[in-house]
Amino acid sequence: MTAKLRLADRTNDIFPILGFVAAMASLAMPLNPWLVAFILCGAVVAAVHHAEVIAHRVGEPFGTLILALAVTVIEVGLILTLMQAEPEKAQTLARDTVFAAVMVILNLLMGLCLLSGAIRHHEQRFQRTGMGAALATLTVLTVVTLVLPNFTSSVPGPFYSATQLGFVAVVSLILYATFALVQTVRHRDYFLPDGDADGDGVPDAHAPPPSMQRTAISGALLLASLVAVVLLAKNLSPVMGALLADWGAPPAVLGVLIAALILAPEGLAAVRAAKADRLQTSLNLALGSALATIGLTIPAVAILSIVADLPIGLGLDAKSTVLLFLSLIVSVQTLANGRTTVLQGVIHLMLFAIYLFTTFVP
Repeated sequence: MTAKLRLADRTNDIFPILGFVAAMASLAMPLNPWLVAFILCGAVVAAVHHAEVIAHRVGEPFGTLILALAVTVIEVGLILTLMQAEPEKAQTLARDTVFAAVMVILNLLMGLCLLSGAIRHHEQRFQRTGMGAALATLTVLTVVTLVLPNFTSSVPGPFYSATQLGFVAVVSLILYATFALVQTVRHRDYFLPDGDADGDGVPDAHAPPPSMQRTAISGALLLASLVAVVLLAKNLSPVMGALLADWGAPPAVLGVLIAALILAPEGLAAVRAAKADRLQTSLNLALGSALATIGLTIPAVAILSIVADLPIGLGLDAKSTVLLFLSLIVSVQTLANGRTTVLQGVIHLMLFAIYLFTTFVP
């Protein structure tokens, strides 16, 4: 086991450097797309690993916040890069990716966490107050950014005007910043395991934190990974577009692929935490990522849209709107009483299956 951990650590140290070198090389010459895809996936996993190292150093709930921010930076970088690389497809890419991320988090990730934790521990508990606050914030963000554009009249279609888009971007930032303040400062205890404000009783809570040197190295490698992901994604975007076109896949599938790629490492961390009977940490990761996805991605996309004069369609179609509201309503019910069972996990997984099926078979 120790040998495997050492190998994983070395791999996570190598991929950021390899990715950065490949990214610089891609600016001067074309690279094999399969090699680029392999390095890109490795860089994403490495980025999340090094964010976890930094997170372990600073402790909960700052740790999950840092991890969510790192994942969101990667997602924003990918979206902006692909939007600039293929402006004709930029109108719906941000919407599809953000919506896919929300559905993956609320249904697939949460479902896997609830199911795996309940199978092993029968029933798990968490802080209702913190999760209720997170879900309320997420509900406002999703409705304002993904539903309301369909009902405004300044610009026809699922679009905001530049003024409206700027206002929504500011609202998103304020809501996310306020949530982050509540989570990390004013009501930090709402996001810690119930009755465990000091971290006692949580498995791995007393594991020795990484040294300052290791944390600094992880910070540098995290930065290298983020640069590599953005540049390699730009290199790979034409190939991805052509491949999806050859398969006859709907345009929304690209958003699903981006969300799955970005959230996979964090999802594994959340599932591991649930299996270790740390459901609170799992939910912090899941809902924190969903909030960061909208609260930070939408403002970044809005700035690009306004500066580059790229129209961005944010409003969902009727089918997606129904699935979004259904997911939010079910999530409210799941998190209402502070305990979960196998049933809730299966419900969320079936919701994701419905979403995925209707994406490929609209």
